[in-house]
Amino acid sequence: MNAPVKSDRLVRKLRCAVYTRKSSEEGLEQEFNSLHAQREACESYIASQRSEGWVLVRDQYDDGGISGGTLERPGLKRLLADIEDGLVDVVVVYKIDRLSRSLMDFSKLVEVFDRNGVTFVSVTQSFNTTTSMGRLTLNILLSFAQFEREVTAERIRDKVRASRMKGMWMGGCPPLGYEVKNRKLVENPADAAHVRWVFARFIEIGSGTLLARELAERGVTTSRGHRIDKKFIYRMLNNRVYIGEAVHKGTSYPGEHSAIIERETWDKVHAILTESPRKRAARTRADTPALLRGLLYGPDGAAFSPTHTRKGGRLYRYYVSQTVLKHGAGSCPVGRVPAGEIEAAVIDQLRAVFRQPEIVVGTWKAAREKDVGINEVETHAALIRLDPLWDELFPAEQARIVALLVERVDIGTVGLNARIRMDGLAGLVREMNTNMGAAA
Repeated sequence: MNAPVKSDRLVRKLRCAVYTRKSSEEGLEQEFNSLHAQREACESYIASQRSEGWVLVRDQYDDGGISGGTLERPGLKRLLADIEDGLVDVVVVYKIDRLSRSLMDFSKLVEVFDRNGVTFVSVTQSFNTTTSMGRLTLNILLSFAQFEREVTAERIRDKVRASRMKGMWMGGCPPLGYEVKNRKLVENPADAAHVRWVFARFIEIGSGTLLARELAERGVTTSRGHRIDKKFIYRMLNNRVYIGEAVHKGTSYPGEHSAIIERETWDKVHAILTESPRKRAARTRADTPALLRGLLYGPDGAAFSPTHTRKGGRLYRYYVSQTVLKHGAGSCPVGRVPAGEIEAAVIDQLRAVFRQPEIVVGTWKAAREKDVGINEVETHAALIRLDPLWDELFPAEQARIVALLVERVDIGTVGLNARIRMDGLAGLVREMNTNMGAAA
């Protein structure tokens, strides 16, 4: 009689990947944290299944400080990429919600697992995703996980709302003019002075663009050292924190912090803001001083007057001959000229003058009659300094300097001629040297 033949059962090797996740970063700096505890439990479970061919892959797939409500996680993305490449057979987690708290997201993950023949295992929740009963159990567990997540989110929202109703500061970057001490907003005196100036200055000029330029000239920046632009200014002007209020979802409540801006000032600013930005911009442009007012003359000797018109919401500025105004179109060979073009031509002539050696010498001699201490080198330096500085000046200051330097501008059919006032140029040099001396 033949002895029975022994046959060994062939066991297929299953490559197991452990995935761990923790929502907050709290405690991750510890030598043994939650991620380590999850991994240790999963590795022990894999070791207990060694007889079934389970082996641990070397790669670690960890996401610390990332919510389970999103699939945008570095560790999870690497795991899915390795699954698509056929490097993983079993995904092992400590609990199902470590992989995802969203039922919709988890269904997407299960699709990836099924497409690649990968099994999903939870160490503390025994089920098998390859059977219908296992899928039902999985969906029930996921429904509770998602319910827990939504309830937690609602609880947090309710807490934030209740805190804001009490006027409490709920974190984030404090507005310019405040700083956070003991979880409360307190006034920063230096920055608060800038905020008060912004509100007061906006009432005067009504333009965020011009206000941003003035702040840049003053060297005023945000609390983080960034440049203050027009958008930042309008956000500041609409921030009710400055009048001592706390806002939650559009509703204002009395705040715990003190106000920087008085209610009267706030109301004046918002009376301006309610006007159309386009109208305010047009008015600002219309109020811009005409550089050549009282200085421009035509070929017949008649003076030109500044005027403007609006078409399609845009402002167009011109200089018109008095002859045309009195006798109608065609009464003067040069009846009307665009303000921007003629002003730019005069400024170009002035800038050319600043660079001419003979003008420098003449200016120095004229300035020396008023101030013996001014030398030729200082005169040249002042004129050279004015050239690049011109574009940074405000329109009112540009108009003042043009009136100081230009005696008359004659315009003809072929060009223009600007007559320079040497005494005015000398006066400007003395003024610039005085200012530089005061700054030093």
